[in-house]
Amino acid sequence: MRPQIPPLILILGLTPACPLPNAGSSPFTTTVVMLSSAESTSDGPGTTIDEPDTSTSTTAELSTGATSGDTGATTLILDVGADHDLGDGKPVGCKGKIDFLFVISRSAGMEGFQTQLRDAFPKFIDTIEAKFADFNYHIMVVDGDSTWGLASCDAQCPTQCVPGYPCDYTPTYCDTKLGAGTVYPAGDDAANKPCKIDGERRYMMTGQTDLKETFACAAQVGSSGRAWIGEAMTAALHSNTNDPGGCNPDFLREDALLMVTLISNTYDQEGKPNGSTGTPETWAAAVRKAKGDDLRSVVMLNIGDTMVPGCHNEDRVCQMVKLFPFGLTKEIWEDNYGPYFDEATDLVETACADFVPPL
Repeated sequence: MRPQIPPLILILGLTPACPLPNAGSSPFTTTVVMLSSAESTSDGPGTTIDEPDTSTSTTAELSTGATSGDTGATTLILDVGADHDLGDGKPVGCKGKIDFLFVISRSAGMEGFQTQLRDAFPKFIDTIEAKFADFNYHIMVVDGDSTWGLASCDAQCPTQCVPGYPCDYTPTYCDTKLGAGTVYPAGDDAANKPCKIDGERRYMMTGQTDLKETFACAAQVGSSGRAWIGEAMTAALHSNTNDPGGCNPDFLREDALLMVTLISNTYDQEGKPNGSTGTPETWAAAVRKAKGDDLRSVVMLNIGDTMVPGCHNEDRVCQMVKLFPFGLTKEIWEDNYGPYFDEATDLVETACADFVPPL
């Protein structure tokens, strides 16, 4: 037969250093936690439920008292100073503060895939915004190449070049730096015009004028370049790029969730002209370092020429995404990327709820 445990009241109080001026002006707050009396004994043969540990070193006094009725419960009263907020035990969450990084290949044949990405973006942003009342965004597009424009056009301007190519534009240092935000895509199938990003930044921020049109411009990076996806991603998140004086100052925020979308129709193969330096492990380590050693503060969406649910042995981007607790790998050949972003939105919501910003 299960032993009957009489009700017990444990009162843990902090004694003030000086006498209180009167009983009605105590500076202390009180939190009451109800514990079932069954939690202090065994729960049948072979099962033991640990008793609350009251041996922790403390300067507080422990005393007992009486209740106004037998509730069959143990009451633990914690009397703590007003400056010590116990909170509700839940993570702070990202509070709608999210940094979005899009890494897009410029390799041949990317035109149609970039169009599908641009088509899916408006609904994706609307859905994210609906989930977070205080949605606060940074959005940056980088391409997988360190060059700007199209070399053949540069050599032959203004003749024998793609329509609309900006022959009179002189690229800046950041235009030619891998990992810098794209603001003037040029070349085959590119926007071939400056994208009107507010504030002369290389990324969009909350309140961006014509956000969806501006993103559509930046994401049309064209099809005359490389697919250094892993290397471009790590370069975009490097402190040298995000620090003051870098190409993307303050894009990456410590107290924001990071979502990275990677899109390429080719593998980022090791040792190939179209391949990044590094490995899936070193790329993931770079992201981890950028986010304070917390991979759970990152959501990865990879849209590639992949073998779902596995990864081709040459598909290093897919292999990297598998290292993240919040990661999706999807097939690039689908006609509509909307469902991909719907899944990613759910992951963002989950990751955001568990997010613990650095102190």
